[in-house]
Amino acid sequence: MFSGQLFVFFCVFVLGSVVGSFLNVCIYRIPLGQSIVYPASHCFKCITPLRWYHNIPIVSFVLLHGRCAFCDEPFSWRYPAVEALNGFLYCLVFHYARFSAVSLVLFLFVSILVVVAFIDIDHQIIPDVITLPGIVIGFICSFALPWVSWVDSLLGVLIGGGSLFCVAFLYELLAKKEGMGGGDIKLLAMIGAFCGWRVILPVVFLSSLLGTMVGVPLMWARKRDSGMALPFGPFLVFGTLIYLFWGDILVQWYLSFFYI
Repeated sequence: MFSGQLFVFFCVFVLGSVVGSFLNVCIYRIPLGQSIVYPASHCFKCITPLRWYHNIPIVSFVLLHGRCAFCDEPFSWRYPAVEALNGFLYCLVFHYARFSAVSLVLFLFVSILVVVAFIDIDHQIIPDVITLPGIVIGFICSFALPWVSWVDSLLGVLIGGGSLFCVAFLYELLAKKEGMGGGDIKLLAMIGAFCGWRVILPVVFLSSLLGTMVGVPLMWARKRDSGMALPFGPFLVFGTLIYLFWGDILVQWYLSFFYI
């Protein structure tokens, strides 16, 4: 019985890592305005198309020692990392939702979040081509999710996007400079579309806490001032994933401080 469960989770991890290989393509090409379908995967130095056995997630990277099979150009460790991360997230989704329509929706959602996070890390942008369709898809998926109605989803879009818009507007008004991009606003609106309006406050709180914990030491280490640009998208993504999988545990832990 236990070995059977391990095999199922292994298959889910493989599925996630295969999708993660495609996510690497999206992360690289979408900010450049390139097609995510054509041309096929190739080495960026010698432009030689990779064979199918050079594209086996994680395994090919290990067997080829992280280098191109044709010109020996080193590949970034990010490729297997994204594949493994997406596989791990798929296993978490399957642990909570098993075989259901909910799993399919959450597979899509977490993969979108992975793409958004890494693009924002690399380019400090969150492309509208991801978040705007994501808002629509999240609203449509609300009809298949048990914890969010279409009303909750719509309110999530309005409250999620509206709350960050107000924060960004007030910051720009007081500081006389832009502190939060429109991509973050649309990202939180998309998160609200998938998860409903009730997650907005906890996600913003977790994201801000994580941003502070990472940003302050980073600025101190780099001896930079408080105006150092730090993409907020990855923290929104991380905060969403934490709340998505462990939100109930965190709420119970927080409420335990008030029990007599």
